[in-house]
Amino acid sequence: SEFSTYMENAIVNLMRNTAFTQVAAYVALFTSTATTGELEAGTLTNEVTGGSYARQLAGLSAPSDGVTANAADITFPTATAAWGTVAFVALMDTVTAGNVLMYSALDVNKVVNNGDTFKINLGDLDVVIT
Repeated sequence: SEFSTYMENAIVNLMRNTAFTQVAAYVALFTSTATTGELEAGTLTNEVTGGSYARQLAGLSAPSDGVTANAADITFPTATAAWGTVAFVALMDTVTAGNVLMYSALDVNKVVNNGDTFKINLGDLDVVIT
């Protein structure tokens, strides 16, 4: 996983005694046309859209030694249209629009067609801060 520039600046600002508003993390899916540079910069133009797509709450467990993961399956709505090839996931600070907090490429790209359901199994969304 990689921090976005937004999140890197927020961490530095915490050390400068500048408040950071606590957020819930939502999982967003990005297509294979996205790049790590765009996600680092917080560009949202390649997020999946339409076909019943909606970001899902990450539901992270309590951290231990800078590591956490999703505490339950994260199941996206069944696609009512093709979403394309999903290549990246990102943690966002709101359910729509907002800021990229962290992002990561999938181990294997996943084509999501009409009628498919994209799911991240319990414990498979690893967040590691080292």
